[in-house]
Amino acid sequence: MRLDKYLQVSRLVRRRTLAKEMCVRGQVRVNGGVAKAGRDVSVGDVIALDFGWRVLEVEVTALPAGVGTKGRELYRVVRVERKDPGL
Repeated sequence: MRLDKYLQVSRLVRRRTLAKEMCVRGQVRVNGGVAKAGRDVSVGDVIALDFGWRVLEVEVTALPAGVGTKGRELYRVVRVERKDPGL
C-alpha cells in the first residue's frame, strides 16, 4: 500500500493530499529515511511524522483488510516528542 494512502486510512493524517505534501516537504520518514508518497508500506516499518510542534513515531502493525478496519488497529505508537514552540 502506498504511504500517502496508508497515512490517510490509518487516520494519522486527515487527507491524502496533505500526506503527499508532508512527504514533499520531507516531514515523513520511513525506517529513518525521507520517504516519497508512493513508497510501499509494509508491516514492521517505522514511520516518523513531523507536524512542526511534535514528532510522532509509529510502527505499522497491520495493513487495512477492508472498509471496517479501524485506524488505531493499524499502528502502534513508538514515540511522541513535543517540540518547544520557541515563542
